[in-house]
Amino acid sequence: MSEAITYVQPFDANFTTAFCPELVLVAGLFAMMIIPNLGKATFRIPGTQIRLPYFLGGERYSVFSNPRLPSWIAVITMIIAFVEVLMSFDGGLQRYMIVSELLPTTINEVNSGDVLVNGGSHILPGSSKELLLINGFSRLFEMIFFGALSLAAIASMNRLQSFDASDRSTNALYNNRRQADFYILLLTCGMGMAIVALAQDMFVLFLGLELASFSSYVLVAFHKESKEGTEGGMKYFIVGSVASGVGLYGLSMLYLWAGSLQLGELSVAFAEAMSPQGSPALPLIALGFVLVGFGFKVSAAPFHFAAPDAYAGASSPIAGILATASKAMGIVGLTRMLLIVASPESSDGSAIWLVALGILSVVTMTWGNIAALGSDNPKRMLAYSSVAHAGYMLAGLTAIGAWNWDPRLAGHGGDAAIMVMTAILFHLVVLVCFKLGAFLVLSVLESEGEVSKMSNLRGLAKREPLLAVSMFIFMISLAGVPPMSGFMSKLLMIMGIVKVAIGDMGDAISNGDLLSIGDAHWVWWLALMMVLNSAISMFYYLRVVVTMYFHEPEGTRQGPLPHGWQVRTAIFACVVASVFFGINADGLINLCEMAANSLNYSWASQ
Repeated sequence: MSEAITYVQPFDANFTTAFCPELVLVAGLFAMMIIPNLGKATFRIPGTQIRLPYFLGGERYSVFSNPRLPSWIAVITMIIAFVEVLMSFDGGLQRYMIVSELLPTTINEVNSGDVLVNGGSHILPGSSKELLLINGFSRLFEMIFFGALSLAAIASMNRLQSFDASDRSTNALYNNRRQADFYILLLTCGMGMAIVALAQDMFVLFLGLELASFSSYVLVAFHKESKEGTEGGMKYFIVGSVASGVGLYGLSMLYLWAGSLQLGELSVAFAEAMSPQGSPALPLIALGFVLVGFGFKVSAAPFHFAAPDAYAGASSPIAGILATASKAMGIVGLTRMLLIVASPESSDGSAIWLVALGILSVVTMTWGNIAALGSDNPKRMLAYSSVAHAGYMLAGLTAIGAWNWDPRLAGHGGDAAIMVMTAILFHLVVLVCFKLGAFLVLSVLESEGEVSKMSNLRGLAKREPLLAVSMFIFMISLAGVPPMSGFMSKLLMIMGIVKVAIGDMGDAISNGDLLSIGDAHWVWWLALMMVLNSAISMFYYLRVVVTMYFHEPEGTRQGPLPHGWQVRTAIFACVVASVFFGINADGLINLCEMAANSLNYSWASQ
């Protein structure tokens, strides 16, 4: 019998329990719009001299006039939502499906094992319009989204002006009138990302993607006083809008072809189209269009051209969100489309998209690393690094597409595919620690001026030893140096790809199934390309370390940096997590494996 899922309609008894983290974000949005505007405003009753208070507007009450109040509301909201997601893993995760309608069936059908349970009501799979699914996979991505947004919100508290004039040197980039706008956009971005993580319908997924995307477009250009911010935001908006338009056109083609955008129904229709009697042309074209939209979100080549300008123009915390949470959002979409809708179920494991995605992954990781080698802007260098990391994860998805490539290795492919999916999820989690952490270090440097050249990092070890050590840890984690968490994530992915290529090495060789590397599947070359590209990346990551430790500070950048305990606390948390998940990763790996197993794909039960 299938694992029990509680089917819930909007505003049912279980709705609040199922949607607790998301409802926290909604409450935070309302609080953000109301609390900072509470004041002594009144209105006059027509025809009288009587004035009654309505509290919204006018001279603000002193307790609500603190310019940092919006930031505290956003930070508290994000942390509560993050903790709620973590607590949902404790003691076993309850699975919920949010549906638009329910069609009850009979007890006999329940006993047949074909149905799922809804607190006493019995529901046939496919008898309802499935909108959102809450399980380990979706909750893990919400943990990534809310964690990254929480760190960015905390770090941005030091970039807003305060009452104390002496503190304004660290808070000069945004003025007070725009604080609430900034944090409303952060919360809205979080809501969109949560919808993407939960979506079981492609239209719902697209709505969540666009909600998060439009918020991120504004956040990139939020520092409109700078030329780089305006230019980066405009380029990101134009390219993103084109990618979204192409993706939406692909969705319309899918609906025209299948008559539904439900993931399960699309998967069935796609399998029929790929059969010898099917007509695959239209769904394949539509699939390609949809993947363009997700390719932009993960910054896969050649859809990455706006990313370096967006990273360079945005504030460092926002650039960190683009490199972590936004990238994870794109991986969710790719996973839904490639592993559920276009699931590799053929007997020889040749998923229709296998070769194309494999080539794209190699081009993406190589292009990103080579471009980063020639970049003198730290934020652009990290942007190209993000392109390379997208290539690594695309290589993992390619390997999953080959999970049952050879019947001689039956029984090994499913385990290997789950191992690769676990590695991808683990990499996305720890990427928040060391990639966002690196951007937060740059955020501290931005408090004294623009950080547009590698020379701006000179002598950081003398000026701020702890910040330099933090940046060193982040750089070697990105490069994949043991014992950092970045090494563990790359090692897991490479091992998983190799296991897909050759199955269980001992059994396969002893049985004479694999006599040479030529007998293995070609995806093992992707593992080799990951190793070579990781070696290339060492050069530009270590260049940052050399600049910090072996060069004197610039003449205009002397002495310690302005103090800001919030952003330094966020950096410290990233450092601890980067080291901890490298030397003690068992708990997180188990969590990621549980999430990988909860994804509903053809190889999960193999």
